[in-house]
Amino acid sequence: MKVFFSPDYVAAAESFDTTRKPGWIADSLAANPMDGVEIVAPMPLTFDEIAAVHDPAYVKAVQTGEPRELAASQGFTWDPGIWTMVTASNGGAVAAVRAARADGVAGSLSSGLHHAQRGRGAALCTFNGLVIAAKTALAEGAQSVMILDLDAHCGGGTHWILDSDPRIRQVDVSVNGVDGYMPGGTSTLDIVRTAGDYLPMIELRLGQSEKISKPDVCIYNAGMDPDERCGIGGLPGIDAAILRERERIVFQWGRRCGVPIAFVLAGGYNGASLTQAGLVELHRLTIEGALSPA
Repeated sequence: MKVFFSPDYVAAAESFDTTRKPGWIADSLAANPMDGVEIVAPMPLTFDEIAAVHDPAYVKAVQTGEPRELAASQGFTWDPGIWTMVTASNGGAVAAVRAARADGVAGSLSSGLHHAQRGRGAALCTFNGLVIAAKTALAEGAQSVMILDLDAHCGGGTHWILDSDPRIRQVDVSVNGVDGYMPGGTSTLDIVRTAGDYLPMIELRLGQSEKISKPDVCIYNAGMDPDERCGIGGLPGIDAAILRERERIVFQWGRRCGVPIAFVLAGGYNGASLTQAGLVELHRLTIEGALSPA
């Protein structure tokens, strides 16, 4: 299974989980390899590839740093490494979708995607690689794409950029109302308030998607911030065991339905209750689930 990463994913000077954890996970995979994982460096996206989804004026701001307010609208202090980071990590999302369509499953150690809007960044997300990858898949022959977003927070940026594109179905199960939106058309949004409802809701939505129509590829935003130890988004009662089962459910659904799945990391933040090592272990659950044959 190809998992995309390069040191450019962590090129930004800003030091925060979103800008650093791809490197932590890559280091973990080097020190404690998982059989079947092949780390591959993706091609960075070009200006024009990003501007096919985002406002060119915003893309230029991120590239050059001017105007500074727009360049830093995701919440990071701008430096030239921001452009290097986001072109590489969003390129990884696109590469993972291509690899998944060829091989059945693939991933990228990318994060900071689903809140980004067409004309600006938001909530630690600079460019929306989920939408860029979905639109690329459609341009390369896919007839339909599903974006499965299981980050703790809602994927409002994705929703507004998609603008009810009937070829892309957004399935969003969150535990926190941040970046919420009114679903409609091909999108669903469920904000789960109790841990006991979390896995049943995911199973319900996946089952419904299976009955509606099988997508040609699923882009999975595999957030680990629902974990109760995560201070940004965590829900009491959701622990590593539940998240491991979540990953089993998602990838088993993909195998059963014959839907290729491309995963990215999404949210997950260390702090007083969740160490860096603990956060890395949570994200390794996604890779473990993707590798599991059953």
